[in-house]
Amino acid sequence: MKVKIRSAIAASLLLPLALVSGGISAKSQSIYSSIDTAHPVWAEHGMVASQEALATQVGVEILKQGGNAVDASVAVGFALAVTLPRAGNLGGGGFMLLHRAENNTQVAIDYREMAPGKAHRDMFLGDDGEADPVLSRQHGLAVGVPGTVAGMIAALEKYGTMSLPQVLAPAIKLAKEGIVVTPDLANSLNGLKSRLGKWPSTKVIFYKPDGSSYKAGERLIQLDLAQTLTRIAKQGQAGFYKGETAKRIAAAVQQAGGVMTEVDLANYKVVERTPVNGEYHGYQVVSMPPPSSGGIHIIQMLNTLSHFPLKEYGANGAKSIHVMAESMRRAYADRSLYLGDPDFVDVPVAALTSQAYAKQLADSINPLKASRSDDIHPGKLAPYESDQTTHYSVVDRWGNAVSNTYTLNFSYGSGLVAAGTGVLLNNEMDDFSAKPGTPNGFGLIGGKANAVEAGKRPLSSMSPTIVLKDGQAYLVTGSPGGSRIITTTLQVILNVLDHDMNIAEATAASRVHHQWWPDELRVEKSINPDTKALLEAMGHKVKVKSSMGSTQSIMRTEQGLMGASDPRRMGSATLGY
Repeated sequence: MKVKIRSAIAASLLLPLALVSGGISAKSQSIYSSIDTAHPVWAEHGMVASQEALATQVGVEILKQGGNAVDASVAVGFALAVTLPRAGNLGGGGFMLLHRAENNTQVAIDYREMAPGKAHRDMFLGDDGEADPVLSRQHGLAVGVPGTVAGMIAALEKYGTMSLPQVLAPAIKLAKEGIVVTPDLANSLNGLKSRLGKWPSTKVIFYKPDGSSYKAGERLIQLDLAQTLTRIAKQGQAGFYKGETAKRIAAAVQQAGGVMTEVDLANYKVVERTPVNGEYHGYQVVSMPPPSSGGIHIIQMLNTLSHFPLKEYGANGAKSIHVMAESMRRAYADRSLYLGDPDFVDVPVAALTSQAYAKQLADSINPLKASRSDDIHPGKLAPYESDQTTHYSVVDRWGNAVSNTYTLNFSYGSGLVAAGTGVLLNNEMDDFSAKPGTPNGFGLIGGKANAVEAGKRPLSSMSPTIVLKDGQAYLVTGSPGGSRIITTTLQVILNVLDHDMNIAEATAASRVHHQWWPDELRVEKSINPDTKALLEAMGHKVKVKSSMGSTQSIMRTEQGLMGASDPRRMGSATLGY
């Protein structure tokens, strides 16, 4: 039996309609429970969850054609560059985490951007010696050497089964024939017109000839991007990192005051790394190693929280939130000192993820009173990312799983399109520490380990994660959200493993966040007012702010694959077959 459910809404309606018709099957009864407060999408063979519906459909079609999870993931990654331009990309970078079912091995593919060869420690300091955010965010110097194209090709060539032209064909078609502008895309482009419109090469693509914004329902055609994608399909990595595309990218960066060269593009390298591993309640938690800080700190926080009875405390109860916040506060303090590119600094992975260190952290938490961030410092060990990052998850019929997170950093990155390419360029250099102790665009403080250096990869909060049960992929998840990526991913895991939620419930549940500095406990508006009052009585400085994250998650259950796209963002979709 093959079942295709088009949306989470359709999934939630399936059971009531079957009951009305009198035709409910035993299969449906075993999948959906009347006790659940949210229902996931179900599929028998394969599933894709992404932040944009057209890209999700592209991935599912690849799976149906016999492609594996990597084939589908690469197709989704290229499609998102067309359909979700604020975060999907060719001109950015990211991380892919892969579970290979045939031999139960995990692979971490690092295609994070790199600093150009002429980059140096003080490149973002003004004449007064202080960090100048304009240089690191809205200038040619902000652009790191893109890694996405190289990362996608490397994953496909080593772990995929389909050809590059096959997986690129849907993205090329979408760029050439155009996409229907969604309300989400229309709002995004209109809201950022002043920033994007200052670059003529960007304005000509994303706005009408008279300068007005595209409206929902109108068609956006990206012919330059289609040509760039076609060059990649024909020439592989050389179609982006050498030749015409590379010349245009280097020229655009230099004209904007940057230092990237064609040599920098030609020298870009993907790195395959060993994932970080942890254990929580008998499950194996696998996540991204440095230069991601996410994997280490997710495992560090899970280790710390294993010393508290979260199930007894209850989901989003004051006690649960309190100990979560305290574990977050300590992890982000450690992040500020120890984390950086492991090819340049010695990151103490084993020490940060050790059970002994977690016990030390747990013992430092007062279960009734909040710490002050002034009193918390990076731990003594034994002898970040944009809201407009995007994540997607894929599971295939063989049990292979991919968790992929990539980004341009800010929404639409630097805002600069390299003329003639259709490629939006990142402003990822802001993720370096422009000056030790100075917060970046997301308030994260860094130190010497994450200082700017030629050829170095900036520290990231991106946290693609896979939870294994008995050697099989059980939960595949991740999120955008800047510095909130790590804590958002953590809470989805806790909601499933501690609080017995299905993946739709775990996705929809309220979220909280603490990152050491600023010393505040950020919560979503749906957190109960009584709970907020209890947290404030403990000494927390509770701040209600905008919603956090956009998780795209898949769970493997005895009934089949269950998936959910975060309701916090418009336009996302989880589909299967």
